Amino acid sequence: MDKKNLDYGVIGNCQSAALISKEGSVEWLCLPNFSSSSIFGSLLDDKNGGHFSIKMSGDYTIQQSYEYKTPILRTQFTSKDDKDSFMITDFMPRYLHPARGYHQPPEIIRIVTPLKGNPVVNIEFKPALNYAKHPTTIIEEDNFLKMFSTNGKYDSAYLYSNLSKDISVLNDNHQLTDELFFIVSYNQKLLTPNLEKAYLEYYRTKTYWLDWVERREWPLRYLDQVIRSAITIKLLTYQKTGAIIAAVTTSLPETIGEERNWDYRFCWIRDSSMIISVLTRLGDNGSAERFLSYVLKLIPNKDEMIQIMYGIHGEKNLTETELPWLDGYCGSKPVRIGNAAYEQKQNDIYGVLLDVILKNFYYFQMNIDQGEHLWTVVRNVARIVENHWQEPDMGIWEFRSQKQNFVFSKVLCWVAMDRASKIAKLLQQPKYEKQWRDCAKTIRNDIEINGWNEELQAYTQAYENSAMDAANLLMCDYEFVSPDNPRFISTVKRIKDDLCIDGLMYRYKNNDDFGSPKSSFTICTFWLIKALYKIGDKKEAISLFNNILMYSNHLNLLSEDMDFKTKRLLGNFPQGYSHLALIDVAWEISEDELSEEGRFVHTLETLNLEGI
Repeated sequence: MDKKNLDYGVIGNCQSAALISKEGSVEWLCLPNFSSSSIFGSLLDDKNGGHFSIKMSGDYTIQQSYEYKTPILRTQFTSKDDKDSFMITDFMPRYLHPARGYHQPPEIIRIVTPLKGNPVVNIEFKPALNYAKHPTTIIEEDNFLKMFSTNGKYDSAYLYSNLSKDISVLNDNHQLTDELFFIVSYNQKLLTPNLEKAYLEYYRTKTYWLDWVERREWPLRYLDQVIRSAITIKLLTYQKTGAIIAAVTTSLPETIGEERNWDYRFCWIRDSSMIISVLTRLGDNGSAERFLSYVLKLIPNKDEMIQIMYGIHGEKNLTETELPWLDGYCGSKPVRIGNAAYEQKQNDIYGVLLDVILKNFYYFQMNIDQGEHLWTVVRNVARIVENHWQEPDMGIWEFRSQKQNFVFSKVLCWVAMDRASKIAKLLQQPKYEKQWRDCAKTIRNDIEINGWNEELQAYTQAYENSAMDAANLLMCDYEFVSPDNPRFISTVKRIKDDLCIDGLMYRYKNNDDFGSPKSSFTICTFWLIKALYKIGDKKEAISLFNNILMYSNHLNLLSEDMDFKTKRLLGNFPQGYSHLALIDVAWEISEDELSEEGRFVHTLETLNLEGI
């Protein structure tokens, strides 16, 4: 496939996820969970990575869309003469069983339905286990195909279908007269699947997602985009532990042909905390509580540093390695698994963490044991910040060899002590409240003296330089400054002048460990839009917002980065960071425009919209 853009749909079930191309090919699937090795990985190597494609023979047109309010993907093929057509329905089962809890098996289900005429379908089933390091063997059993590795680490998976179990027959053309189903499962089935059972899984999964959307609260503006973003973020949550991954993929490049290729199938404390804030606002308190439980299990002993990121099961060692046998997305090497950033020092994570804990005290009930546990965590984190806030770190953008006194890191240290003092007040601990409030004042004074550049009339990236940094657009969101603060207003305008090109934002322009950045970082554009809106430049903000929404792919999905000129999606995909920011801006605009009417939060039921 000519990968001119990330024209993929994502399906998932909070256990794992798969990417389906615009042409109906499964090109990324890791089982049994997000961080497992790939079964299909042609996303990272067209020739050898493995795929599962179903397409029409001859000339055809394609339409692809989600079933509304679900992550169930439909790809419809129609012949050029409009005589023949069929549809693929792709999903991963997820629903709540009344007795056994969540049903979310590590598998994908594909249902192929003839719609018109006598369509001929071409099927290519080419699994490549273990990131395609060695050939995958396929054998025929009585009611399934088993695929497994014969070299290196052992792994296996299974294909069930009502089509022939002969692999040579399967990989061929088939005239479609009746519906077909395919189940790619990590586990061998105890009960033999059939089409009826596949449809039962479909209807139960559809009902689950319709109910999940119905129970959320939504802004009135940009409803379609917000619902799609919320479902996408939900798909990045790992039900078993409460972890939230940054993206489904690894090693999709920030710039084609370069080496800024990272594995994002891990849980960053900062990113996940921001996502939880959005999910809580939408009313998904269950995800928030599970994430907090995940974090609390990871908190180390008193006065030990907290890592910036962990594996989805709480793994602390995320050793980064390269897979040299894979060509990489559009030839962008190296392909990496693991992420060396887990060893970095980033002082900003403490502020985000305590901000989430404060909200937890506000919004959720808890018993005395839970309260005491959280209080111990708060004191531990506050102690770390008190002792280390003056030290340089790697910053939010994870510079690998450049420790500096980043202004945003200092601001988040202020956030940590501010939230800690508020928690202490809430828990009637006046001694700690004063101590931490005083520390917050000290940090604020330090930022105002060393982080403000009088000549530029802006807060800079770091005490040591005069570069602009998009992260400082969040100062208002974290209540370090008010939106009418002259310093914040001039900072927003300076950042826009320096980092915004044709409506898209750099994170920063100064050189890092890999040279100068060349692509736009999507979340930073949303940060600029929200900051402009807050300081009163609302017309410009809405114009920029409408523009960036047009740059999403055909399914309203966003990646981490964009090309400034072509607007091509780049970086790992779909990116939770980007989608949470989209929701955040939509809320900001809706809340402001409807505030005079009083209530601006609505469920879909209260909207009474036709067709929903």
